[in-house]
Amino acid sequence: MCTRVVYLGEQNTVITGRGMDWSEDMRTNLWLLPRGIERSGQGGVATPTWTSKYGSVIASGYDMGTSDGMNEAGLVANLLYLAESQFGRAKGKPVLSISLWAQYVLDQFATVAEAVAHLKQEPFRVAAPSLPNGRASTLHLSISDASGDSAIFEYLAGELVVHHGKDYQVMTNSPAFDQQLALNAYWKNIGGLTFLPGTNRAADRFARASFLIDAVPKSVDKNYIAAVPDQDYGRQALASTLGVLRSVGVPLGITTPNQPNISSTIWRTLSDHKNKVYYFDSATSPSIFWVNFKNVNFDAEQPVKKLIVEGGKIYSGDVAEHFVATPGFEFLAVGWVSGTSAQMASSTKGRESVPCS
Repeated sequence: MCTRVVYLGEQNTVITGRGMDWSEDMRTNLWLLPRGIERSGQGGVATPTWTSKYGSVIASGYDMGTSDGMNEAGLVANLLYLAESQFGRAKGKPVLSISLWAQYVLDQFATVAEAVAHLKQEPFRVAAPSLPNGRASTLHLSISDASGDSAIFEYLAGELVVHHGKDYQVMTNSPAFDQQLALNAYWKNIGGLTFLPGTNRAADRFARASFLIDAVPKSVDKNYIAAVPDQDYGRQALASTLGVLRSVGVPLGITTPNQPNISSTIWRTLSDHKNKVYYFDSATSPSIFWVNFKNVNFDAEQPVKKLIVEGGKIYSGDVAEHFVATPGFEFLAVGWVSGTSAQMASSTKGRESVPCS
């Protein structure tokens, strides 16, 4: 499921774009999460606990965890499918439900470097219960920040693998990231203007997205800037990034059975790290809408708020004022039985509960 790209342009312009590919409606909603929320890692006894340092706006999947989002410091987190994920045994460490993996980062860090330094110490082990539709929640995590820095986190054969650096602008699904890089090196030698692979397979999308995010203009394009609202280069950059995502997306209704990582693109997000604006583009809606963080109050005394997107709701423009105070929902919880992952009922309710995929 999914393609993620990071646009790096002039004027300190950094935009992370992400397409969510999935085999059915994920009943996604947007949630506004203030600072000061006390959370549990939903991993049973001795699970990590923390208090959110940063507020965030996130997109949920099945309203059971955080699949995508940006915090008020401009740090972005995206969860993507990786069939090869093997999270391994707890090894005596606290257990964190994968439904909170992205939120753990958004709550506590302002930069990729901070997050990498912390997560490399492996303060917890990730556990991955099945999703509501019965699919395995085998995922990997990408993060990016306002400096353009990026990191990819994968669990392979039970071990955490981290790729950290500004060069890691693209991420899709299978195979593992190091193999994706090797495959992409082959296509770079051929040259994107000569030939690019065109299927909906993750490796092919990786090659196309890599070529395109590198090829789009990284400064004002004199041929098109007159058509951009306010002739603003930042908006041109957003349009370029969205164009890349749409060009590698999968039309609605095309899904490969038993391969959830080869499915229809159901929504896309754009995160403007510099201006702190989070954009949402649904494949089933006629318009894009966004949340401008300038119009959001992330103070600790504020309630959790929800913007209902599921059910075909249509919005346009800045929707910050349309979020409604709503009791938080429960992150998908897990338990460990003889070192293996098993789903159990969540016991966290109230203000600290939120969404995921």
